[in-house]
Amino acid sequence: MLSLISPADVQQRLAKALRERREAQRLSRRALSERSTVPEPTIKRFETTGDISLRQFLILWSCVDDLKRLDELTRPATSFPKSIDEVLSS
Repeated sequence: MLSLISPADVQQRLAKALRERREAQRLSRRALSERSTVPEPTIKRFETTGDISLRQFLILWSCVDDLKRLDELTRPATSFPKSIDEVLSS
């Protein structure tokens, strides 16, 4: 599938989203590290480069947001009718 969004773009957006949630909750990197057990330097690297393991990202996310929001991304996309004929036939 052709996309104008690269994996690096998504990594940066996820890093930014996590940092914004951390800051909104007034958590320092150190406090998030203590809460999550993810080392503080790893959090800093993620927030600046987007580089982190999936497991560590999920642990961090669960400390600042609901994992259900990410889990919803794994659900099949809702299919919408592509024509009036499909609408009328259902």
